Amino acid sequence: MMLGIVVALVWGLSDRNSVVRDCAPLAFVITAYRQMDWFTPAVQDHRLENSWIVWDRWLLDGWHWRAAIEGAGALLPSYLELCYLLVYAVGPVSVAMLFVNRRRDRINQFWLAYLAGTLGAYALFPFFPSEPPRTAFPGADLPHIITILRRFNLWIVGRYGIHSSVFPSAHVSSALSAAWGLLATLPERRWIGWLMALYALSVSIATVYGRYHYAVDTAAGLAASLLGFLATRPYFGKRSDG
Repeated sequence: MMLGIVVALVWGLSDRNSVVRDCAPLAFVITAYRQMDWFTPAVQDHRLENSWIVWDRWLLDGWHWRAAIEGAGALLPSYLELCYLLVYAVGPVSVAMLFVNRRRDRINQFWLAYLAGTLGAYALFPFFPSEPPRTAFPGADLPHIITILRRFNLWIVGRYGIHSSVFPSAHVSSALSAAWGLLATLPERRWIGWLMALYALSVSIATVYGRYHYAVDTAAGLAASLLGFLATRPYFGKRSDG
């Protein structure tokens, strides 16, 4: 059975018109993410985390971010947790947008943006060994409102997350890279790209509020996504030719 899967994958990748070829990067991104766990250090000294947490507490407590988010009860926390959860669907949804808008011919340009920003973030993981704030500082600075979506997210990251690093935030870099890719490949439907960018902003807030990442991780994720923007810069502003 495994041999059949490998043969089917190789055949699909060899065909330039194959949907398998168009969607294959989704599987490779997941594989690359899991391999980053190979760089998990035997001992975490939390040196980086102790410096990063200062900025988080300044935002969450000093600037009252947490209180503002929870001011209307579970509504906004649930929305942010949903945004964090849906990051796993950003790649498939973006590819679907290209197919629906009959711009499959531009899928290589989209992948260039998405992979540059996403894999660019992964490449930095080994240089910044770190744990997420919820585990590095257990019981501290956590949301006061626990929703079903939060429990589900914690279950996912607990079972399938990696432990090598949280810097930069790949959630943020991948969502923003998808936005840059959609803006470049669907200039006649710019609202799709800007909607993805707005969603990525929500993800950025969710990562800090939910204690999945530090604020500096989020900022670094934004910076990593600019690799995707620069990679597709020649395509920005081009109009549809069909």
